Amino acid sequence: MGNRGDRGSSSLEFAGMLPLLLLVAVVAIQLGIVGYAVQQAGTGARAAARTASQEDIADSYEATGRAAMSGWTASRSSFALAGGGEEVTVTTTVTIPSIVPGISDFGGAARSATMPRD
Repeated sequence: MGNRGDRGSSSLEFAGMLPLLLLVAVVAIQLGIVGYAVQQAGTGARAAARTASQEDIADSYEATGRAAMSGWTASRSSFALAGGGEEVTVTTTVTIPSIVPGISDFGGAARSATMPRD
């Protein structure tokens, strides 16, 4: 027979590693959220700049940018219009949410897009 003193040791080792595994999982999920927020900021900026470059509908650039983004990123976004003359630049900033208790957000992800005026 095996050594009876080793019974349950694997359960104890797993219980000791569980907090580390959970921490790694939370970090991986948070990094995924950050990446998604950055991607959505770029999508919103491109759509908003495309609309802002057209004289007849330029005032609706912010609504167009939000419509191109997913719901939870659109509600956390802000748009800034710049440029003049030949081109227009829109910068979209998305506040990055946190899944870590006690931390409200991880700042903002900003992306800009420039389009020639029509």
